[in-house]
Amino acid sequence: MRLPVPQKAEELDYLGISRKDFFTIPEVKAELVIVEVFSMYCPHCQKEAPAVNELYKMIEADQELKRRIKIIGIGAGNSTYEVETFKKHYSVPFPLVPDPDYKTHDAIGKVRTPHFLVVRLQADGSHKVIYSQAGGFGEPKEFLNLLLSKSKMK
Repeated sequence: MRLPVPQKAEELDYLGISRKDFFTIPEVKAELVIVEVFSMYCPHCQKEAPAVNELYKMIEADQELKRRIKIIGIGAGNSTYEVETFKKHYSVPFPLVPDPDYKTHDAIGKVRTPHFLVVRLQADGSHKVIYSQAGGFGEPKEFLNLLLSKSKMK
């Protein structure tokens, strides 16, 4: 699954990827990547945005987790303009990438939005989806603890 590379230098630095046209989740410099599939037009995604932002802030506030866990959003059916509008309106601090033709969305399984996938990356380059959840995740701290437990990062 190829994703368009974010255009902002700070987002490239956050993900640990180089500037090129596309990247894959296993290229992200992390042990765990939380992927939010969202749509700008999804009212549930709009409602969930503050909780996802809070999750990001919790991770970034912990020096160890900050290095090991990254979050990325994929805008299902959304153009670059729509993704940037969502990012600005909801003050999303992590990278969001467009998926205007639903290619990534279809590859994931045509999930409803929001949908969260958690990918565990291994040092050998292999990766595995260790968690998948439709809908909002509730309390950010509880969700983070669940992911740490499932990933055996605790």
